[in-house]
Amino acid sequence: MALIMNNHVFKGHRTLLGNKFVTYRELDLPTRADIYKHSKNGFDWGNTSKGALQLAFAILYQLSNKETSTKYAEQFCENIVKKLNSRDWILKASEVLSWIEHNCDTVEQQELSKPTKLQPVNKKIKKNKSNIVKEICKELNITQKQLAQVLEVPEGTVSSWAVKNEIPRLGKKAIEFYIQNTKNQKIVDSYRSFIKLLQAS
Repeated sequence: MALIMNNHVFKGHRTLLGNKFVTYRELDLPTRADIYKHSKNGFDWGNTSKGALQLAFAILYQLSNKETSTKYAEQFCENIVKKLNSRDWILKASEVLSWIEHNCDTVEQQELSKPTKLQPVNKKIKKNKSNIVKEICKELNITQKQLAQVLEVPEGTVSSWAVKNEIPRLGKKAIEFYIQNTKNQKIVDSYRSFIKLLQAS
């Protein structure tokens, strides 16, 4: 059987204009788009495009069945079709059969060996974390827009801080500086008011 299949080959040819032709035993290889529609533009190779995936399926389908071809088309495309990177190429049917024999079992074993992810029965309840930007605005009795104006940054920047609930180091320094200046200004204003009262008395 293997000796006979060695005379059966897939051939690909890309013209200078980019047209692509694939044959099997000197006959055009059907795209099989009626049962596996991944590409509207026919076959491709040397990559993992939709056309290359269509070629992978068609080659596998020629030598196996729909189930095997559908299941392993992506891996065959990655292992074989992607490496057909010349204008003209020849792929023996025996090589395809050998790939099916060795790789299909490996893929099935890998799928069976994948650990099943168990969902935790009791999910931890997330505590609502206070928003640092909103807290600062509340303390200063200003809006996020006003905070942006004070810091001389775009309003979107402050909004981004609020969404992430995180303020960068330089932003924190600027806010601390503003708060300190605000406190100092209140002290100055109180002192001026006191002086005016003394002068009026």
